[in-house]
Amino acid sequence: MNNSVTLGLDEALLSELLRELGREAKAFRFEVAPNPCVGAAALSGGRVLARGYHQSWGGVHAEVAALEAAHKADPKGKPDLLVVTLEPCSSEGKTGACTDAILAAKIPRVVVGELDPDPRHKGRGMEVLRAAGVEVFLLEGSAPLRDVSPQFLRWLQPERLRRPRPHLLAKWAQTRTGQLEPPEDIGDGRWISCEVSVQEVQRLRGKTDAILTGMGTVLADDPRLSVRAPGDPTHAPLRVVLDSYLRTPPEARLFDPVQSNEGLGELHILTIAGADAARWRALEKAGAQVHGLHGEGGDHVALAEALTWLWDRGVRRALLEAGPTLLQACLDRNFVDQVRIYTGEVSGGRGVSMGSWMQSAKLLERLDRESGQDAVIEAFLE
Repeated sequence: MNNSVTLGLDEALLSELLRELGREAKAFRFEVAPNPCVGAAALSGGRVLARGYHQSWGGVHAEVAALEAAHKADPKGKPDLLVVTLEPCSSEGKTGACTDAILAAKIPRVVVGELDPDPRHKGRGMEVLRAAGVEVFLLEGSAPLRDVSPQFLRWLQPERLRRPRPHLLAKWAQTRTGQLEPPEDIGDGRWISCEVSVQEVQRLRGKTDAILTGMGTVLADDPRLSVRAPGDPTHAPLRVVLDSYLRTPPEARLFDPVQSNEGLGELHILTIAGADAARWRALEKAGAQVHGLHGEGGDHVALAEALTWLWDRGVRRALLEAGPTLLQACLDRNFVDQVRIYTGEVSGGRGVSMGSWMQSAKLLERLDRESGQDAVIEAFLE
């Protein structure tokens, strides 16, 4: 389909712009998952005024970012064309609908690189814009989702749609030999990561809907699971503990009052239905909400049901911060979609090593980087 006459631009140039936007948007894949990587450009008279990208989970979408950047670059200018790699969303979620933003900016023409593959939304964004009088052109093939956002396509697989569960991001710190606990004489026997990595995790927590951990981590580390600077304390995720037999101590730091410098999400404890009534009451009195689920394997909360419980409460992106038992169980069941692994400058350690798992794991779109003194691996799992 040749749109060059109507658009006043060469279709080859538009295709190249879409390819560039797709490549640049993909750089944010680990920050936005399971959302798609999307890039957009606002143009006026064939000239690109500004580009924008969806850069973080829960953050502004690419269309809005591009329009805001264009206004900042030229407050008196008026974009007459918006080029976007993926069909603009037409429903409100963590942000407003992009179709509303486009209409509010009075953009007369929009070029779309791909239709939204989600069967619940496919074509709706284009219909909304066309119904409002916007000229919309579909120019497929330049920034295909299979290249730009394969993680989004996995999120929309039929089995995932039939039995929805949150996108689970497993984060852990390990020694050079893969242990999750350092030697007792290093980091108080708890800390492996450097301070730069600790701050990264605070930012990560503020960009998730829930933090999931297990009873072993509560007893070993007495975690807080809060969000502190440089994270965003105003976006504190749910804190969820899998505790099959309600062994969480009511005096654990999880129950301490919120401090002025932190964000503290609701505390939920998932246990096996029929667990000890006295412990149940004590934990509720301390401030937790306790929920009884089915057990599996005779001795722990059913993982699939726990993930369904999270989904039913609106959790779409969950952070797994757990010890080796729960971590390995989630990996073995293929419930983990994404990993972020910090390897500190620590040799040796205690407990089972993750080394054997890493040797056989199929890591997709792997990114190796540094965080202070730590080596970091980010990847999606097949």
